[in-house]
Amino acid sequence: MSARGAPRTLVDRLLAGHSALVYLFFYAPILLLMVFSFNDNDNVQIWTGASLRWYRAMFENDAVMSALRNSLVVALLSTVVSTIIGTMLAIALERYRFRGRGALDGLAYLPIIIPDVTMAVMLLIFFFQSLGIVNDIFGTSLGAGLGTITLAHIAFNISFVAVVVRARIAQFDPAMEEAAADLYASRWQTFRRVTLPLIAPGVAGGALLALTLSLDDVVITQFVSGPGSATLPVYVFGLVRRGVTPLINAVSVVMLVASMILVAISLGFQRGSVARGQGLADPAALEEDLRGSRSDAETSPAI
Repeated sequence: MSARGAPRTLVDRLLAGHSALVYLFFYAPILLLMVFSFNDNDNVQIWTGASLRWYRAMFENDAVMSALRNSLVVALLSTVVSTIIGTMLAIALERYRFRGRGALDGLAYLPIIIPDVTMAVMLLIFFFQSLGIVNDIFGTSLGAGLGTITLAHIAFNISFVAVVVRARIAQFDPAMEEAAADLYASRWQTFRRVTLPLIAPGVAGGALLALTLSLDDVVITQFVSGPGSATLPVYVFGLVRRGVTPLINAVSVVMLVASMILVAISLGFQRGSVARGQGLADPAALEEDLRGSRSDAETSPAI
């Protein structure tokens, strides 16, 4: 039956079948990957029985665990730094007018436009030249490693965070900040109790995007990495070049499940932030919140 209660026509059936084929095309490879990650055979194309053999092999593989640790360290550090800088950049570009704003606006989104290979070559040359100068001046022997990978991920993640947060700020009602100013709130109180809770869904979305891009990057990471600093995607890419094994399926499933968990956490955080923003939309609640903060500040002992 259609939306109006009439029998479904041939066109409706064709559209429904087309949608089913599209979803099957998208999700069938994921299902096959998850199923064959439990295959007991050394050959990924031949199913001989279910087993956790390759998951045990993954956790017992020192190279895989080292690459996983490198990925987590780089992803967490780059996400935190790029989220802070990207949020500040988005607020500056969206709220303030200053000399050079147009040029900064164009440069901020340059990493999104240029190809990954181009940015990888630029970062490689930059790190090679800068580390060479530092080593010549201070007599050190610094080289490519987790530090250069983290800086490279921060460089391209800032733009993605700024885009997401700026889109959220564009939907923000400036009257809320004006109401906080009318209630004698300082700029820091206004930002902490009004602006930040309302843009928190955008900040969380930008952080999740930065984390996902960092965990998934191969091209730039491979260019700026050094000995012993390979991340998990780079390590998996190296394994694929030597041949696909069920171990790769197990590693890919773990990364997929981790991504799904991150998405679920982000959605829960965004819902809580939206509820918080709706509460701040009530002028009485906003006034009570700001008055409570001033009362706490007045009753706290001076340092």
